[in-house]
Amino acid sequence: MTKWCFLFPFLLSLAVSAPLPAAQHEGSGASVIHKIVAMVQLNVAVTDRRGRYVTGLKPSDFAITEDGIPERIATFGEGNQAARAVYEFQPGAGAAQIALPSPTPDKPHGGDSPSAGGRYSPAAVSPLAGASVFVLFDTSDYMFTHRGFVYAQDSIAQFVRSLDGPDRIAFYSYSRDLTRAAQLTTNREAVLEGVRSTVDGDDAALYDALLLTLRDASQYSGRKVVVVFSNGPDDASSVSPEDVGELAQSEGIPIYMVSTVESKLDPVSAAVFSRISSSTGGEAFFSRNWKDQQQAFAAIQEDLAHLYLLTYYPQPNPNTGWRTIKVTLKGKAFEGYHIRTRSGYRPLSGTSQAAMSAAQ
Repeated sequence: MTKWCFLFPFLLSLAVSAPLPAAQHEGSGASVIHKIVAMVQLNVAVTDRRGRYVTGLKPSDFAITEDGIPERIATFGEGNQAARAVYEFQPGAGAAQIALPSPTPDKPHGGDSPSAGGRYSPAAVSPLAGASVFVLFDTSDYMFTHRGFVYAQDSIAQFVRSLDGPDRIAFYSYSRDLTRAAQLTTNREAVLEGVRSTVDGDDAALYDALLLTLRDASQYSGRKVVVVFSNGPDDASSVSPEDVGELAQSEGIPIYMVSTVESKLDPVSAAVFSRISSSTGGEAFFSRNWKDQQQAFAAIQEDLAHLYLLTYYPQPNPNTGWRTIKVTLKGKAFEGYHIRTRSGYRPLSGTSQAAMSAAQ
């Protein structure tokens, strides 16, 4: 029960707009209303009829709806480029100023600070180029068969080296407990040292570890993904895969699962891995051997280099439950193209917002 009380505040994680107490302009008697505005972030992969990545698309090529309501793209970026503003968000009636987080490299975003001049540019939401990549490695007993642990270490190390440019990487491992071997950094050698330091564990609590990893990732601005290497079923978690999937969707964090064919001996686990990945906009890979593992990680690296980052501020929507997101391309030229992104999110209620704030 104690563990559930600790984890529950993080199961739903996207805040709806909510006014904060009025503040005073320094040196004047004018009140300023600080308002938190929900921004929905989408990582979007676009491939053509042959499965090749489509590059060079513009914001005007995309259409986004939430529960069928058309949305306007606020920021847009491609690959490792920093997101740029498509339009400048203006607060609605009664809101003279917007208070939103202002991120800094390699650090979680700060508190609610008002933007200059009473206006807020969406470009400030995620100015960082590249992605924050959280790698989660299974060190449970399942990994120590047929030298699987050593091969997996090598594949992960090669994946870390392949992420050049501005990408930031964190490396975590898990068995029954989560170990944060390397915090989010651009220092590849520090991450590789974390990979080399992993040791044998015991039972596997994948979903607990994945939930905590998502919670850590949610503290950072910009594009974020989680890459999991798991060799078997979860036999020690307190949370369900459905809770993990919903949190990842609400936070807009794709989950990529890399596993071995041994995990398919448990059809339930294999189905869960595929479902979590597809619902969050990621992919699942089931590798037969070390070469397949390397190819899976190479495919993830290629995906990260070609994702589009789209954000929007939701239009008024009375639905406080699950909201469905649909992204399409405009024009006949794009017919037959495939889009992969998360399927929706659940807004955070006012009561849950307070619980989350208290827990954090």
